[in-house]
Amino acid sequence: MAEQNKLYISSSPHFSEGSTTGTMMGAVIVALLPICVYGVMLFGMNALLTIVVSVVTCVLGESIFQKIAKQAIAIKDGSAVVTGILFALVLPPTVPIWQTVLGSLFAIIVAKAFFGGIGQNVWNPALTGRAFLFVSFPVSMGARWILPGVDAISSATTLSELKTDVFFADASTYFEYFMGRRAGCIGETSIFLIVLAFIFLAVSNVIDWRAPFAMIASVVLLTLVTGGDALMSLLSGGLLFGATFMITDYATTPVTKMGRFIFGLGCGLLTFVIRKFSGYPEGVMFSILFMNSFSSFLNKMIARKYGYKKINVGVAK
Repeated sequence: MAEQNKLYISSSPHFSEGSTTGTMMGAVIVALLPICVYGVMLFGMNALLTIVVSVVTCVLGESIFQKIAKQAIAIKDGSAVVTGILFALVLPPTVPIWQTVLGSLFAIIVAKAFFGGIGQNVWNPALTGRAFLFVSFPVSMGARWILPGVDAISSATTLSELKTDVFFADASTYFEYFMGRRAGCIGETSIFLIVLAFIFLAVSNVIDWRAPFAMIASVVLLTLVTGGDALMSLLSGGLLFGATFMITDYATTPVTKMGRFIFGLGCGLLTFVIRKFSGYPEGVMFSILFMNSFSSFLNKMIARKYGYKKINVGVAK
């Protein structure tokens, strides 16, 4: 019997620079590890347990789902590990373990696997899992915050106090916030480490700078225009963490340069509006998830053309 020739067809582009999903996820994990270590140093064993449980739940949850759905097990690509780490780092260190498990399963199965797996999801899985816990268990997700290094519980974040104009910051306060010695989620505290992670990922071409720049610049500009503390808007909350790790997600953000820039502007505008005028102190999560819904629309409105070459006008042939 003659051997049949098989023709494999895929959509453009057909060029590859050698990067794989595994290598890119590995770079993100490397960038996240110092933030994880520092989060454990600040908040203790609760933070470590949250990170470990979240990663294990995401990896096992995705593997079991793929086994039941008779899909190829894709543990090696590292995407489930990244989702687990990101989800843990946007949680308060006081969240009960059973809620961490529940949110991790929602993130990896409902937000990712149900849509077809990596690259097919509409919304960022980690933020979707956090949003699920936020609306289901608002007390544990936003009413109790640990101050690093002490056994004190704070009922309000800095962003909440900024809304009431009772918060005063001096140079030492800004430095403390920059280094991460403040109440907050496990991974959003150390601005210093987040900036280093952004530089590493941007220089390595793992992420694109346009969406993060547009988001941060729009929040800072709008805060300045309205008479707010622009520096504290950067140092408090999850703005820089979301701009570095969430809006740079390949599957849920536009593919074109202009699309990413518009996407970042939208995230920044919504973040400012929610922080300034809504009843919620933080708007990063809602703004990114909302703009995720418009990614496909931006891709269609600002289409990427392949195979076209720029023509030098006026050059003799």
